[in-house]
Amino acid sequence: MSRIDPSSPVSRRGFLSALGAGAATLALSGCTNVPSGSSRPFPQRPLALAPEPIRLAPPREMYAAMVDEGFALPAVPVDKINPRFLRQEVADPTGERPGTIVVDTSSHFLYLVGYGGRAMRYGVGLGRDGFAWAGRAKVERKSKWPKWFPPAEMIDRQPNLEKYRASYDKATNTWLGGMEPGINNPLGARALYLYDENGKDTLYRIHGSPEWWSIGKSVSSGCVRMINQDVIDLYDRVSEGTPVLVTSGLRTV
Repeated sequence: MSRIDPSSPVSRRGFLSALGAGAATLALSGCTNVPSGSSRPFPQRPLALAPEPIRLAPPREMYAAMVDEGFALPAVPVDKINPRFLRQEVADPTGERPGTIVVDTSSHFLYLVGYGGRAMRYGVGLGRDGFAWAGRAKVERKSKWPKWFPPAEMIDRQPNLEKYRASYDKATNTWLGGMEPGINNPLGARALYLYDENGKDTLYRIHGSPEWWSIGKSVSSGCVRMINQDVIDLYDRVSEGTPVLVTSGLRTV
């Protein structure tokens, strides 16, 4: 049976265990430097994944142009993407329980574990060397068309992002700045916010991206990016409280 070995290290950096290292660790994320909410224990919520077999449309239909929440998403040129990174149902290689999200950074795949030994598989883009991360978390909340707050370290490297620098307004208890939602926003159409089991925001996200050509590659600055049509599909299949595992490789035992 294929499964993940939970006793072995899965990356050069276990992101959850590194949270205690403080701000230096948080700077690794290229998604945001603004917590999405206060720390709190995970509520117990049912998983939304249905036990019925998943039937998928042809790729050109799955990745067709669409209007979502008032935003016009262009069609994805599926003929320019390696077919292995397109959404498909596959035999589950993880051994995790149904409803779990598993990201295999070695293959650039994200699995949503289903029933009967099956899983939905999506291609993902991942962080460059030095930004790799791994560990267990849960989806604390989900967001449609989120704002993007680039980390200060990213702004320092890319001064053109200065206009999006975050600032905190104590009077209103809100974060100001950031990039407004839209088709060019690096967080794309959806974001899943990952918290550790103590309810602390890891500042890591699974999110959409307008850069479909980055799927299957290591080009971003820390988070797991998906084709916008795929992240919308994943968003609709999972609930808040969904467990997440990120590993540097699956092995057969």
